[in-house]
Amino acid sequence: MASARAGLRIAVAVDEGEESMHALSWCLVNVVSPAGADTLVLLHARRPRPVYAAMDSAGYMLTSDVMASVERHANAVSAAAVDKAKRMCADHPHVKVETLVESGDPRDVICDATEKIGADLLVMGSHGYGFIQRAFLGSVSNHCAQNCKCPVLIVKRPKEQSSNA
Repeated sequence: MASARAGLRIAVAVDEGEESMHALSWCLVNVVSPAGADTLVLLHARRPRPVYAAMDSAGYMLTSDVMASVERHANAVSAAAVDKAKRMCADHPHVKVETLVESGDPRDVICDATEKIGADLLVMGSHGYGFIQRAFLGSVSNHCAQNCKCPVLIVKRPKEQSSNA
């Protein structure tokens, strides 16, 4: 006897990159139930505000106005990423959408948030870094795959087709 499928809480990590938007788009088409039982939680990790000395190494003074401008810019970038993701979800009216924006290292923020919201699945994009770039920059998706307590689905963007193929 089949039982009715309970709705899933699907966390989708979004940032300003096209990789995360591709992952969200793929999730909306391939993972989310058309019955409307699932909830998407759009997770955005704002990098923590850097700590600056009052005077940088070149001798420039960083005033409170400059710092406030940097903070406004960071807030605008976060808002733009989340708004873009919400607009993508608006094309799928059967999806319930929530947002969560937290500050910190994206690796820690995403893993902690999935546990906090009780996510059944984390969907995220992959930047497709090579070995050297991953060694220096680290891989958020690899860290989450190793450390999140829920299943992690990493969506890669398809390689561009060559024009003379």
